[in-house]
Formats: sequence, C-alpha cells, structure tokens
Amino acid sequence: MTDEIRQQRTAKALEQRAHDLLLGHSFAQRQIGYIHTLDINYGEAIKQRTLLEVEVAAQKIRKLSSTSHHKYRAQASQQLHQVIDTAMNKQLADIDTVLHETIGIEDNVPAILDILAVKSASVGRLEPLVKDLTWLGRELVTFVNLPYYRAQRNKHTSVKVDNPALALRYIGLDNLQFVVPTFAVRHWMPHSTEPFPLLKRRLRDNSMACAIAAQELAKLNGINEVHAFTLGMLLDVGKIALIRLYLRTFERVWQRKVTLAREEQHKDLHTALLELKPDPLFLSTLLNQHALKVTATVIEKMAFRYLPFNAVLSQLVNGVAKGDSALPLTMLIRKARCYSQAVSLNAHQLLESDEKSLWFDYVGLAKQELEQLEKTNLQHFHIKID
Repeated sequence: MTDEIRQQRTAKALEQRAHDLLLGHSFAQRQIGYIHTLDINYGEAIKQRTLLEVEVAAQKIRKLSSTSHHKYRAQASQQLHQVIDTAMNKQLADIDTVLHETIGIEDNVPAILDILAVKSASVGRLEPLVKDLTWLGRELVTFVNLPYYRAQRNKHTSVKVDNPALALRYIGLDNLQFVVPTFAVRHWMPHSTEPFPLLKRRLRDNSMACAIAAQELAKLNGINEVHAFTLGMLLDVGKIALIRLYLRTFERVWQRKVTLAREEQHKDLHTALLELKPDPLFLSTLLNQHALKVTATVIEKMAFRYLPFNAVLSQLVNGVAKGDSALPLTMLIRKARCYSQAVSLNAHQLLESDEKSLWFDYVGLAKQELEQLEKTNLQHFHIKID
C-alpha cells in the first residue's frame, strides 16, 4: 500500500469518526472497538451458587426469548429505516423546500452575505434587509450589548443599544462580515436534537472552529479572509439539513407505523417499535456520505453573485478534474475542516498521534500553518468594536 493510499484511507476513517463523535462520545468509542477498562476482569470470578435445574431451564428460555426479541427489533428498525431513506430522498429532491422550510433560509440572508462581500457595501444597503429579519436584528442588538463589547466602546458613548440599525453601525461592516454568517448558521441549527443531546452544540462549535481556522489560513496564504470564513461557516449547512430531515422523518414514519401496529393488533411489532429511537449509525453514515453534496446543492441554490463558492464545492464533492488544479480556497477549506475535526477528536481522546500526522500530511498542512492554528482560539470571534 502506498503512502498516499494509506493517508487517504486514514482521512476517510477519521472523517467518519468525527461524524460519529457528533452523535455521542460513547457511540464514537464503540465504532472503533473501544474497550472500557471497567469491563475487564483483572481478578478471579466471583463464586456463585449452583443453579437449580428449574432455574437453568428458565434462564435458557429467557435467553432465547431475548435473542428472538432483539432480532425482531432489529428487523423492525431495518424496515422502518428503509421507509425513512425513501422518504428523505424524495424530500432532498425538492431543494427549494429543503432551503426554505427544512433549514429555514430566508432570501435576505444570501443577499446580505453578498453585499458584505463587496467593497461597495454600506450599512444603508443592509438596513432594510436586516429589518425584515427580526431574529437577526435581535441577535445583533444582544451581541453589541455584551459586556465585553460594550467595554471596548468609548466610555462616553457606551450606552445600551436598543435597535438593529444602531447595532449595525456600532459593529461596523468589517466585523459584520464575520458576525452575520455566524448568526445565520446558528439560527438554522435544529432546535432539538434528541436523543443526541450534545449534537447541536458540537455542530455549532465545529462550524465556528472550521470558519476561524479557515480565516487564519487565509491570512497566511493571501486568500480573501471573508470568503474563507464564510465558506468555513456554511460548510455544515448540509449536515443541518440532513439532521433536521432525519429527526422529523423518523418521528413521522415511526408514529405512523406504531399507530398501524396498534390498530392491527400486532403486539410484538408494536412492542419492538416502541423501543426504537433514531439510529446514530444511520445518521452518522448519512452525514458522512451526503452532507457535503447537500451543502453544495444548497449553496448553489442560494445563488451568490460575489462569493465564489460553487467551483470550490464542486471540487470538494467530486474531486479535482483530470488536468485541473485544486483552487486555493478548495485546499484551504480542506485544511480547515481537517484541523477543526482533529481538534474535536483529540479533545475526546479519539485521535492517535500517528493518525493525526497522516491526516495532516494528506491535506497538506504545513508546519507554519499548524503553528499558527495551534495558538489560535477556535471558539470565539477575533473582532473589536470601535
């Protein structure tokens, strides 16, 4: 096996592991065969009394019954997810509905991001667009009134801001280029991700880490920082869509099947269905295989005029065409995504040093880039309000 093939396989496995971690630390551990040390018996087995013949017979019956039930439940889950898979494919084919209803992207958001990407941007052009987005206006007002940012302002003008128009002016165009895409992606996040309680927070943190890493790499490589940060932040919009779709579709299909089993008096099926929950393996595989494709489709539908993302996403999804070279922004986003995922895995002791080295070599992270990223806070904005 060549070094390149080994690096490629390692990268794919680690990307899948990063998706597993989104759904839970213990789930990610199980997927790589992690052995809990508490489960290892270091001493002698505890002596037990000899079971009576009737107890042995009862134990065998319970074991057979349990095995049969688990098989039946697994079969019910498989059939349920076949229906879910078909339903999701049908929904994903209608990208307008995915964009506006599943994710909840209003037309004003791409328009604002486009304005912020050009030199002719002005607060006056943004005001009417922000005015129609009450959630964004509310976020901007809250943000500019945070103690940290109020302390940065002139003590004679450090009054509480109470309207979006004033907040826009206080924050300033240079800062809005990073603040708006962040608030937009946070607004699109699922409200609830049960039974994966940490999924929303981890997804939000990963998006922020990828965006900031992209911004830092852009500084080192002479690439537009706004383009890098914005695409880094938007990169997980496909995951947001798939998570929302899966959890909603699971609930709808599951409820229909439970009702039908009850009405038709299929007791075993009804019992099995009641024990089923959204499947982390199904969702993790879904994210790993399709999230980037959905992101590319969604961003293409957002129809940016000044943000050059479509060609980059085409290369990220399909690879670089024969005879072509990877775009600078494509290489940068690969590095930023890799590094942000590696940081998350490393924080949960799910990444070995040799794996990390192979992964970084595969995406081409240089020593200078790593040194810069290692001293960068990937959780918070690097902005100042005058």
